[in-house]
Amino acid sequence: MSTGDLHKPLLDSLSTAIILVDGELRLRHMNPAAEALLAVSCERTLGEPLTQFFFESSETPGQLKSAAEQANHYTKRHAEWQLLTGGQITVDYTVTPFGEASGLVIEIQPIDRLLRISREEMLTSSQETTRNLVRGMAHEIKNPLGGIRGAAQLLARELPGSDLQEYTGVIIDEADRLRNLVDRMLGPNQLPQRQWLNIHEVLERVATIIKAESSGSVTLTRDYDPSIPDLNADKEQLIQALLNIARNAMQALLESGTEAPDIRLVTRIQRRYTIGRHHHPLVCRIDIVDNGPGIPQDILKNIFYPMISGRADGTGLGLTISQHLIHQHQGLIECDSEPGQTRFSLYLPMEAQHAEV
Repeated sequence: MSTGDLHKPLLDSLSTAIILVDGELRLRHMNPAAEALLAVSCERTLGEPLTQFFFESSETPGQLKSAAEQANHYTKRHAEWQLLTGGQITVDYTVTPFGEASGLVIEIQPIDRLLRISREEMLTSSQETTRNLVRGMAHEIKNPLGGIRGAAQLLARELPGSDLQEYTGVIIDEADRLRNLVDRMLGPNQLPQRQWLNIHEVLERVATIIKAESSGSVTLTRDYDPSIPDLNADKEQLIQALLNIARNAMQALLESGTEAPDIRLVTRIQRRYTIGRHHHPLVCRIDIVDNGPGIPQDILKNIFYPMISGRADGTGLGLTISQHLIHQHQGLIECDSEPGQTRFSLYLPMEAQHAEV
């Protein structure tokens, strides 16, 4: 029995993904954690080249062979592995020479979840900072606006003719417009008025509005999970949050002249899901997916900040408000976009009593 065979029971008991290969990079062993990570069976793939399981870059096989020949070890961080069974994962992995036959031990740590948690925390923190800045600016802007509006009203009463009152009217109207803009930047300031509701009733309301506004020129495709339990949430706030996203999708489709414009509304349940550092046993995921031109990459990372918009006449407030409304429900919105598909994913924690549903 080889040294590797002696260690297999120990490797199989580890939660860390471990792969053993020989000097020709042929699979000698893969523990259950690695099988689950790469979605392959060790028994069926024993003796196959490691390149049958994933692709990182054309240089990877050479680096592994060099490590085996020279008995060197190395570590790679944030490596993007394209699984040949489908999908992509981000991993840290360490390669260590092992055994008498120039074999290698590859220890793999998937970090997709850690990266997502870090990204969500940074997004939440940045948006909270932005919101506090907007609150401070709103206070500084609204106070002098009130004085300007009041002074214009007093001046209008003293003017002898209606000709000059037209100008004071402009001052009053513009002061009101700026005040309304500031109020929209702040978003709703009331706490959610929660009630038990069916998320699909909310989505159908949004679909009805989008169908009417697009005059039926945009196809709405439903892909619902009817087993999703009722949510304890504010119905009007959810409608507003979803409508802002769906309306942006509709406008992008119509303005770009996309052929066969389509918006897909998808609902799914996700179990044991983490939002920030809070673990939720059950989360409702809502996807709004369109087949439009996509969001420009230079603004994609900042799309939820105020005044950021990919449209010439956009205010850049709709997505900011949607994110705030979902945050009030302890949820999160994420966006992934490329030409031909833009996906907004909303995550809403379910109540604890639904955890075992």
